[in-house]
Amino acid sequence: MLKIAYHPIYCHPLPEKHRFPMIKYQLLPEQLLHEGTCIEANFFEPNRMIDEAPILAVHDPEYFYDLLNITLDQRAARKIGFPLSEVLIEREITIADGTIKASQFALQHGIAMNIAGGTHHAYSNRGEAFCMLNDQAIGARYLQNKGLANRILIVDLDVHQGNGTAEIFKNDPSVFTFSMHGKHNYPFKKEQSDLDIALENNIADTEYLSILQKTLPKLITDFKPDFIYYLSGVDVIKTDKLGKLGLTLVGCKARDQFVLNTCKTNNIPVMCSMGGGYSPDIKTIVDAHANTYRLAQDIYF
Repeated sequence: MLKIAYHPIYCHPLPEKHRFPMIKYQLLPEQLLHEGTCIEANFFEPNRMIDEAPILAVHDPEYFYDLLNITLDQRAARKIGFPLSEVLIEREITIADGTIKASQFALQHGIAMNIAGGTHHAYSNRGEAFCMLNDQAIGARYLQNKGLANRILIVDLDVHQGNGTAEIFKNDPSVFTFSMHGKHNYPFKKEQSDLDIALENNIADTEYLSILQKTLPKLITDFKPDFIYYLSGVDVIKTDKLGKLGLTLVGCKARDQFVLNTCKTNNIPVMCSMGGGYSPDIKTIVDAHANTYRLAQDIYF
């Protein structure tokens, strides 16, 4: 059965007219249930209580405790982009636990998902761009420290480079970071992933998919991962306010289909975090994310 991390805390109240579409975390599970893609049994609730060890395996203690105690300096807090509160930090911890537990379910079932996550702009010692704790980095290190995986490939197809993830694993040959992102988009000062593919503005479905189809199988052949994290941001769609690329909904779905089919064909467990999506119409965001779950059900179950 497809297992999906979700908790109501994911949908955190924000100031009116805030540009982050937080409501998608409520609407996405509702849509999956409404259309019959999922049933209640597919969902599990992550833990809201603090388990510091997996977080501190990735993040500097001083930074984490500043988050926990809401004692970050104002400049560091502004870079995150959310008003800091105890509940917001609890939300971040819950999301990270969701990714850890989904990683364990992926080992059992081949795939598992987190309704939120993909917080790839969180560095070891700071947060930025709506990201505070790097959930996939925390999950990856957890699997390694528990002896559940050795060589991990992070496939980051969000429109923005996974700069925090690149920094966290920059000197670690056991985790391969692959980021395929917009060249002329945030972050404007990029970090160096193990493989970066920077895309020009308005790239369309055919060219995008061709690049991905040439790249991912070769990475798997060369690196030989035993676990994959997939960051399936839907901000690659042409309508996205922060994206600048030119994919259609159909092209975005084909991207997910190729990634998941490749993982399944190679018998490599995959854990998916949703990442970004900022189209003006919330229905577009929810439908694009829902496609990832529809495909997971079709391909694996």
